[in-house]
Amino acid sequence: MQLPFIDLAAQQARIRSALDQSFAKILDEGKYIGGPEVIELEKQLAEFCGVKHCLSCANGTDAIQLALMAFGVKAGDAVFVPAFTFAATAEVAPLVGATPVFVDVFSDTFNMDPESLKRAIAHARELGLNPACVIPVDLFGLPADYDALLPIARENGLKVIGDSAQGWGGVYKGRVTGSLCDVSTTSFFPAKPLGCYGDGGAIFTDDDELARVIDSLRVHGQGTHKYINERVGLNSRLDTLQAAVLLQKMTIYRDELEERNKIAQRYNQGLGAHFTVPLVPEGLTSIWAQYTIITKSSAERDAVQARAAEAKIPTAIYYPIPLHQQLAYKDYPCDPAGLPVSEDLSGRVISLPMHPYLSAQVQDRIIEAVIG
Repeated sequence: MQLPFIDLAAQQARIRSALDQSFAKILDEGKYIGGPEVIELEKQLAEFCGVKHCLSCANGTDAIQLALMAFGVKAGDAVFVPAFTFAATAEVAPLVGATPVFVDVFSDTFNMDPESLKRAIAHARELGLNPACVIPVDLFGLPADYDALLPIARENGLKVIGDSAQGWGGVYKGRVTGSLCDVSTTSFFPAKPLGCYGDGGAIFTDDDELARVIDSLRVHGQGTHKYINERVGLNSRLDTLQAAVLLQKMTIYRDELEERNKIAQRYNQGLGAHFTVPLVPEGLTSIWAQYTIITKSSAERDAVQARAAEAKIPTAIYYPIPLHQQLAYKDYPCDPAGLPVSEDLSGRVISLPMHPYLSAQVQDRIIEAVIG
């Protein structure tokens, strides 16, 4: 029997009764957009990560774009993003007229390399671009190296958007992701550790004025009235049914994060002698959106995939082509020293099933098949 890569069915069974009640209430009341569940969810999300403002929106990509729009990022500006991540982090820069500039990552944490960022900033200036914003990514659930990245951003006048689509709820030296940057964003795509049953996203900030602008931008740039438009905006709202899903998932989120960490530790123990397993630096806690190992070569990765497939165990490669080598982004600038780590990782990483409902017996089956 094929194992699920992420077992949403097991999670749903745990909260199904409460979900049915929540859905019935919304259907009876008919407040499908901007219902009370949306307001309550924003309140709970803000409290969880310790920020003043949470503004929900239609998806995680919109969340980053809305932040860039609120900062006034525009043509001629450079936005620095890691090359080893999903395209959503980079695509928002051209959507506001700016230029993405690709930065390399660390080989052990998969997150943005501060020295590569410094070179990329200098290179952007040489090209006549205005360094405007950096978007570190909390890849696979682990917070980026903010103590190193934030001072570089401040020294160069950059705004910082923390892309925590995969890492919201992780801990960085006593602080929860969502509270570490000028603005942080997340995604509620169903496969995320905190996911809804469709698309959804959220933006977090302590800046009152910035929150006011984002609130306007997410609803067509509206002002004091629905039909008064202060600025050009988007139609980017989280619907009430999705908020209801997330409210129920919030009741079990801390417990699920604990389980994810136990499962990751068990994977490390079983696989650490055979592969490079994920590093979690001291003082940090990952939410393990993915559990990703590094093989010695692409050939070994192919062999691991084949063994897993034969045992009916799903695997995934995040990401097989770094962004600077993608057709859509190959003409944009990058660290002039190159992006060797991103290129190397793309040929050797492989992700294994990870969710809070993996039993020890199933994990043993996965580990055995992966090792061979």
